[in-house]
Amino acid sequence: MSRTRGAWNTKGTWIAGVALAAVLALTGYSLLSGDGGGEDAPAKVGSNPGASSPASPSPGYSTPQDWTEPERWTALPQGQRTDERSNAVGFPHTAEGAVAMLAAANSTRIEGEQGVADEQLRMYHSYFGKGDQSPENAKKIELAAQQTDKDLAREMGVSPGQPLPPGAYMRTHVVGYKIIKRSDGEVSVWLLSSVVQKNGETVKERGSYTRTLLAAQWQDGDWKLTTEATKRALQDTEGQNKPPMVAPGDAEFNAGGWTAIRAAS
Repeated sequence: MSRTRGAWNTKGTWIAGVALAAVLALTGYSLLSGDGGGEDAPAKVGSNPGASSPASPSPGYSTPQDWTEPERWTALPQGQRTDERSNAVGFPHTAEGAVAMLAAANSTRIEGEQGVADEQLRMYHSYFGKGDQSPENAKKIELAAQQTDKDLAREMGVSPGQPLPPGAYMRTHVVGYKIIKRSDGEVSVWLLSSVVQKNGETVKERGSYTRTLLAAQWQDGDWKLTTEATKRALQDTEGQNKPPMVAPGDAEFNAGGWTAIRAAS
């Protein structure tokens, strides 16, 4: 497994989602570009990119016209309350509760003056475990995210530090998951996310699907994302086939063992 420190690919880092990007900042694991093909490369349904990266962008993938009903659906539980950062917390002590927390930590919205650094710090303070909480770690995450904000601003045609253009946004939403291991105290999962980007009001929206590996531990009455558990998940899955990055409705979604997430009513 590659552990090159300081290797931050802007597009890849963003596509990984704020939760994994924060894990990478704290552990030094690199997110290698090219794991799911080049930016303009079509997704390869059922492909198995290399095992060197815990998250894999699959740009350019389009939902197939022929719909295949997902065999597994779950309505994930909601948190019992919101914290001071308006994040849902207090998830139930079940495997689905752990997935719900990880999905919340990996779902984000960037637009206007809300940047990557804002989202990562919001997520870090609400969802990371106590062993990863420190002023030094918060600073590492902030510095890495600030660089991503600068690169994103340039890509969208504005100067670093300026709000994104009107109508511009980047959003990540978890649409499926596959549990790797589960116990009363720890759950590791693959998350399947939809990522969309729009660089301005008149610019066409671009979308992709990503696959992210994360793990949670039960701490002080709630599920928390931890680097310790995520590194164990990386070790557990090293050399194994990864589930394909395909949309719910694709036949490969079922073949890959994904469970679709049904929106709460």
